[in-house]
Amino acid sequence: MRAVGLGDVSAAARALMAVPEPARPALMRRLLDEAAQADRYRLRRGRAHPVLGNGTLMARALACPLADVAGPGDPAYLAALAQVIEAVLDRRCATAETARR
Repeated sequence: MRAVGLGDVSAAARALMAVPEPARPALMRRLLDEAAQADRYRLRRGRAHPVLGNGTLMARALACPLADVAGPGDPAYLAALAQVIEAVLDRRCATAETARR
């Protein structure tokens, strides 16, 4: 998966907010998995994946329904941002651990 920026995190948070709370962890895993798959395709083929996009989390998230955000201090939005950041960090730690083996 390509580097994650603020736009990626925001788009993913809005995608999470559009689904019920119990479905959010599975959606987040899927977004990360598909972004990584799209990036591998991009690196091999030199072009974006026809369905999964260009390997960014934002490309995957923007393909989902997105919730509107009341404002930057919206508690639901902040909670979703935290969930996205935690998932990205968990994925990075797991990837680093696997690489060390």
